Amino acid sequence: MMFDTIPSPSSGTLHLGPLALNAYGLMIALGVLAGISLVGRRFEARGIGNRDTITSIAMWAVPAGVVGGRLYHVVTDWERFQNDLGSIVKLWEGGLGVWGGIALGVVVGLWRAKVMGLHVSTALACVTPGLPLAQAIGRWGNWFNQELFGRPTDLPWALEVSSRTAEKAGYPTGTTFHPTFLYESIACLVLCVVLLQIDKRHATRPPRLFYMYVIGYCVVRFFVEGLRIDPAHSAGGLRLNQWVAIVCAITAALLLIRRGQQELQQESQASPG
Repeated sequence: MMFDTIPSPSSGTLHLGPLALNAYGLMIALGVLAGISLVGRRFEARGIGNRDTITSIAMWAVPAGVVGGRLYHVVTDWERFQNDLGSIVKLWEGGLGVWGGIALGVVVGLWRAKVMGLHVSTALACVTPGLPLAQAIGRWGNWFNQELFGRPTDLPWALEVSSRTAEKAGYPTGTTFHPTFLYESIACLVLCVVLLQIDKRHATRPPRLFYMYVIGYCVVRFFVEGLRIDPAHSAGGLRLNQWVAIVCAITAALLLIRRGQQELQQESQASPG
């Protein structure tokens, strides 16, 4: 057997000589850089810009995404912050809601693309595969913070956490857990590859690729969320983020179907006879 368990880092800080870097923030930054690199190449391939173009957009979209992600997390977990408002700005301790981050980041990014005179739908199609790539890398920040893991398991790839973390979660020392950060990271990487292949082989029209991303990620998040044991609002036996995933997936599916019907209608009207 290659490994018995996955160990967790003893610290959320990476030391590079005299520099002490927060690992959570570093992983998010690396994810953003990887996403920008991929999107830059797609901009060039579509002839709408280059790496500098997407970097200019990212300077607006990324901060907006961080703000949106933090706001979503704070609003949906207000009990943690209502008596300690100062902790709202402690991003390095974790706590960025993907839904809020994607929503505000994409909206601001598209606004910036429009200001720059780019074809907004084409820009969105170029950006889409970069989103799950950034998420795949950024999720490793949860590993460094020993957070958002799943329920106990003795699978070969189970996650080890510190005694303090296990006890805080309500389990005895030595308990191992589902590494949900790893599941989501791998799934997002696969989603990125699938979106690239779909776009390459079928030349999907914008914004259909983005709708596919939303559906794919929602499916991933629904099942990953079902494994998690961290406190969360719930209703009907499902966690809040599972309900959000259901709503977003259905909405994206309806928009995808509607888009397909519109394209068929346009093709029908354009055909002779």
